[in-house]
Amino acid sequence: MEKRRGERIRPERVAEQIRMDVAQILQNDMKDPRLALVTCTRVDLTRDLRYAKIYVSVLAEGSEQEQTLKALEGATGYVRRRLTERIGLRVSPEIRFIFDPSVEYGIRLDELIEKTKEQSPKDEDPPDSGT
Repeated sequence: MEKRRGERIRPERVAEQIRMDVAQILQNDMKDPRLALVTCTRVDLTRDLRYAKIYVSVLAEGSEQEQTLKALEGATGYVRRRLTERIGLRVSPEIRFIFDPSVEYGIRLDELIEKTKEQSPKDEDPPDSGT
């Protein structure tokens, strides 16, 4: 069975549009201060455009992070309504927020690299090989 050209591209384009729109909704339309530290990292969308997993990174730790994720769960209906208004699809995708630790992981790696650089002896000119 041959795939039509737009079948593969459309979900990817719609997923990217959803990511950008949800990011704007969370930053501009939501009044909850817990959502100020949320970043949308990616969206996985089913081929039929009915279900969207929205991966978010939360720049907070511990209980503050948990509170932020609970706030996102509570805002799912509002975000879905606003998203429907913005993207104009016939059927609004059911959305689910999923925590994405990749940004935190990247920050932690950067910190470890910097710490290692500070602790390592500074190499000056390489020793003369005498040749």
